[in-house]
Amino acid sequence: MFNFEKTDVWQKAIDFADVIYNETRPFAQEERFGLTIQLRRAAVSISSNIAKGSSRSSKNDFAPFAEIPAGSVFEIVSQAFIARRQTFWVRNSFGKSMPMPTN
Repeated sequence: MFNFEKTDVWQKAIDFADVIYNETRPFAQEERFGLTIQLRRAAVSISSNIAKGSSRSSKNDFAPFAEIPAGSVFEIVSQAFIARRQTFWVRNSFGKSMPMPTN
């Protein structure tokens, strides 16, 4: 087992990727190469960059790899707003309706 696998943040990132995959599964077929793949790639990027950064020898070397996952989270937030506005994403993983974003 690698050190990053023992961290809560990496484990939560893996869980989050599972949620994104499950939530995007019912998206419209025409979105398979649009929002679906964008959301999934950003979700996978979070845990991947945490793992990649853990191989660095110092905290200073790790710092850029901590910023990249944060950027991926912001990507997902933006993409989720679009998915919701396009009515691809109407329920969340807890079975509750998602609120419609307001302008």
